[in-house]
Amino acid sequence: MNILFLMCDQLRADHVGWHALSKCETPQLDRLASQGTVFDRCTSVSPVCTPARCGVLTGKYPHQLSMLRMSGDLSPQHPTYARALQEAGYYTAGIGKFHWLQTWPWSRSRGAGLDLASMHEEFKAFGFDEVWEATGKQLVVKNRCDWAVALEEQGLLEGVRDFVEAEGPNSNFAKDVKFTGKAWPFPSELYSDVVTTDKAVEVLRTRPDDHPFMLFASLCSPHAPFDPPAEYLEKEPYLEVDDFRGKGADLDAETKQRMYRLRRSYKAMVRLVDDQVGRLLDELEAQNLMENTLIVFTSDHGEMLGDHARFQKSSWYKESATVPLVIRHPQDLQARRIKSPVELTDITATILDAAGVDPQAALSKRWPAFHDRVPCKSLLPLVTGQTDRLRDFVFSEYETWSMIETEEWKYIREKGSEDPSRPHERLFHVSEDPEETQNVIMDPAFKEVLDLARLRLAWVLDETPAAQTTWATLMPEG
Repeated sequence: MNILFLMCDQLRADHVGWHALSKCETPQLDRLASQGTVFDRCTSVSPVCTPARCGVLTGKYPHQLSMLRMSGDLSPQHPTYARALQEAGYYTAGIGKFHWLQTWPWSRSRGAGLDLASMHEEFKAFGFDEVWEATGKQLVVKNRCDWAVALEEQGLLEGVRDFVEAEGPNSNFAKDVKFTGKAWPFPSELYSDVVTTDKAVEVLRTRPDDHPFMLFASLCSPHAPFDPPAEYLEKEPYLEVDDFRGKGADLDAETKQRMYRLRRSYKAMVRLVDDQVGRLLDELEAQNLMENTLIVFTSDHGEMLGDHARFQKSSWYKESATVPLVIRHPQDLQARRIKSPVELTDITATILDAAGVDPQAALSKRWPAFHDRVPCKSLLPLVTGQTDRLRDFVFSEYETWSMIETEEWKYIREKGSEDPSRPHERLFHVSEDPEETQNVIMDPAFKEVLDLARLRLAWVLDETPAAQTTWATLMPEG
């Protein structure tokens, strides 16, 4: 079975057409949902680019990879699903945004990050026969990826960098955001997602036909700075709907106006993503590949967009931590919806399972220690209707917090307490409080719920220690 794994960046779950409270029309993604399995409660293992993406590549939690924030590089010593598929006879291609490396500090000067376009062999070590990277607009300010080379060839790289820097830095708080939401002022055919899709289509057309393929096509939108091509922005109406959740309702008028403009641009970028997905689906149909290709679509994390007065990602709120997920299995085209919780890295095990590869064996190794702790689980029993539940709870984390979530409850333990006997904790009854505004951590009526959540968090951390890596060269045996 062939595999097309589609990922975008920073797409919140309520901005796809199948969501009950959808903010967007996504007809191409709905093509998948109409014949696939939609997961309403998919939680990113870490709602930040690098930790989430490293988790998906390996099937492990970020703390197991020493990747709890966007800092450092993922070691190729970790087993990956791509390498396992290679060993099983697959042709593997990675096209678009990877972000498994964060070698450079954020203070690094413009153009002094990584020359990713010259690092294809290094990326192939993760298990890819072909690689082509588009870092995205903000990361291209520092790095030289394959998309940057395409811009260089048109004499536009420095202009794109100027534009992105003029939009200002990221902020986790809505009141501090400086983005304007204006259109991308360069040719649409050079927009990162369009160029990425061009390359992905080319891979589908030129791949070897004597092997099954796995194509990881990773789009950069709707990641900030929210600057869609003009033709997409013009199609999206400007709306002033004051429905900000939580503390977002208390934003000042000027901040809300900015959020309205950014909401519009964000939706326009989602529509562009949808069109690129449609191009790839059309190519599969043109090659009569739909009947033997597993298709997965998801995002690494969501986007706050002013809700709870926050912006961007890295938060445990559902707008940041819950991601859209749909899987179309060519041998089971029954539209299904799964309400029980799953984790983003369960995709890793699912892809291997669909290829006939044992996920636990493929993603483990005996030495050095703790590479045999692989928490991801295949979703195929859910996709094929064998069960409606695989997990009682899911886990997510970032450098400042850890979270346990069930269908009814969300528990967060925040780091940084000066008193170890009084940790910062939150407990939300999400089935009764879907906007996550009422912290009931001190309510004695929920003591049993709290105790269980604490035990579950301790269990996850105890059972999934960081996998060890090596660097020294051994002497030959014998």
